[in-house]
Amino acid sequence: MFFEPEQTISTGTSAPDKLRRRAAKTTRKEKMNDNDIIISGQNLELTDALKESVVNKMSKLFTHDDRIIRLRIELAYKPNKSKHNEFSAKGHIEIQGPDMVVSVESDDMYKSIDELIVKLARKIRRRHRLERIKRKSEKTVD
Repeated sequence: MFFEPEQTISTGTSAPDKLRRRAAKTTRKEKMNDNDIIISGQNLELTDALKESVVNKMSKLFTHDDRIIRLRIELAYKPNKSKHNEFSAKGHIEIQGPDMVVSVESDDMYKSIDELIVKLARKIRRRHRLERIKRKSEKTVD
């Protein structure tokens, strides 16, 4: 990017200073939140709107369990002649213990992302419920 040094904003700061401050703010937010969301695309261009949608929706999953380390989301376009289930979304949750992997296919990318979130949330809740049951069960010692 090219910035003119004479260019100023109404607050009296130059554009590069404003961009540095904005970058510092975003890195602070990322450091406050230790959770990562990694988005990748296959045969598909990841637009800013698509990335933002995925991040907004997937960030809700971190509220279900504190032990989630990272979310990896793979979005893919698979062209076929029948025009059914062309878009797929695969979610990989790295968590303490065995990782969870969920895959969804549908005709619309946003629909597959929504279905992926539902499946991932269900899987996290099920795992948490089973751990709670396991803790409460009585164990006999011989």
